[in-house]
Amino acid sequence: MNKNNEISENAGKKSSSRALTALLIFLFICLGLFAFDRPNFYLWAKAIHVMAVIAWMAGMFYMPRLFVYHADSEPGSEKSETFKVMETRLMKVIMNPAMILTWIFGLYLVFDGGWLADGWLHVKLLAIVLMSGVHGYYSKAIKDFARDGRKTTARHWRIVNEIPTVLMIIAVIMVILKPF
Repeated sequence: MNKNNEISENAGKKSSSRALTALLIFLFICLGLFAFDRPNFYLWAKAIHVMAVIAWMAGMFYMPRLFVYHADSEPGSEKSETFKVMETRLMKVIMNPAMILTWIFGLYLVFDGGWLADGWLHVKLLAIVLMSGVHGYYSKAIKDFARDGRKTTARHWRIVNEIPTVLMIIAVIMVILKPF
């Protein structure tokens, strides 16, 4: 393992540890809200869910842009190593915790709100499952880039960049319009 890969890996481990600690503290605070403000917890959960979705989507939109520039950089270059750190931190510090919170509070809202039987929810959940799959694809790409294994082009990432947008549009339409 070369020195640049070690630096990138260490940055990823530190970022993961801090993100996990922050996530656990946040969930502990949420348990306190659930215990001490139960009548308003649905509204708290909705607010937290929306904030988590915004953070997750920001990462889902930004990550493929990083991949576009990373794919055009020379493997092993300073620029490439910088992108490795940026991608790892974005995934581990922002995107992973935001996705986890989105799912936790989204499922809470579904069950507490009694939405489980509604058709619009099934379409929205399909869009979110697909979004989670794209998230996983990004995670795999980060690992490929970390090994300087470039199997995709900048053009590929420009196209992939549109997938979260389409899935987000479907999810928002389902939640706001509840067409069925």
